[in-house]
Amino acid sequence: MKFAIIGCGRISKNHVKAIADNVDCMELVALCDVNIEKTLVRKNEYLERVPKAEISMYEDYKLMLEKEDIDVCAICTESGYHASIAIDCLNAGKHVLVEKPMAMSVEDASEMIRIADENGLNLGVCHQNRFNPPIQRLRKAIEEGRFGKIINITARILWTRDMHYYEQAPWRGTKELDGGTLMNQCIHNIDLLQWMSQSEVKRVRCEKDTFMRDIEMEDFGAIMIRFDSGTIGMVEGSACVYPKNLEETLSVFGEKGTVVIGGKAVNEVKTWNFEDSRDYDDFTDDTDIDNVYGKGHTPLYRDFAEAVNEHRDSYISGKDGIKALNIILNAYEDAENHCAN
Repeated sequence: MKFAIIGCGRISKNHVKAIADNVDCMELVALCDVNIEKTLVRKNEYLERVPKAEISMYEDYKLMLEKEDIDVCAICTESGYHASIAIDCLNAGKHVLVEKPMAMSVEDASEMIRIADENGLNLGVCHQNRFNPPIQRLRKAIEEGRFGKIINITARILWTRDMHYYEQAPWRGTKELDGGTLMNQCIHNIDLLQWMSQSEVKRVRCEKDTFMRDIEMEDFGAIMIRFDSGTIGMVEGSACVYPKNLEETLSVFGEKGTVVIGGKAVNEVKTWNFEDSRDYDDFTDDTDIDNVYGKGHTPLYRDFAEAVNEHRDSYISGKDGIKALNIILNAYEDAENHCAN
């Protein structure tokens, strides 16, 4: 299966690695970025792993779509461009794997899903933390009903992003191309929170503000979610923690169980207590992770390729990716309504 990567910035390194890790069933054939020097960096990274690969480099993704034989386009650009590029790729008959958030509006995300469905194409979203082994174990425990009634699920993303981070790329922190802390830093954990709820959202409440960073959007936000099941979800997201990242945790509290998963990429079990016991309770976490992205891109890519071959939805389809986006956009709307009043 032939992959192309559009956008060769910070996150694309993980995509290059994921394709190289799955070289038995996929290959990287093209890279595209408006800054051609970035494509060369990623090309060389791939060639270190796959020395004989032939990779074309482009500044214009539309030209790439015309000239290259591509099965899948991975979109790693600024968030505000995800939807328009994805729609162009889908209309060109390519399967699409898009970084988070899949779009900046529910309308654009819905249009991406519609076009993919109408053309029989796969649309996947990179919420790679769903593949973390502790997250998979937690999901299994929920599906088996081990918590009994789930009372609340809490996502805490307590990081620091100083002004140097935002000044490195002028699109960061903007409404049009990035969003604030909730959209950028928190969306992965919000995705996990809503996924573990196994329920539709009933209502969303939000408080947010820009306390320390000179950016258009928020550097701190708190969300309260009520699900149809009665479960309450809570999100605490900060880019203002002093002096460095403190934690990213997902906690689930039920009448018969308590689980807290933390680590650099929600990859370590901190608490695992249940009224009953199962064979998978005895587990050693993979703590060899040196960044917040974790190792989930590799299994995510493999699943996506298998999904295309098996004519099924990928594990995290567009219909999955839109759910966390919808929570955040509803939170923004609620906070703006408070300001208006």
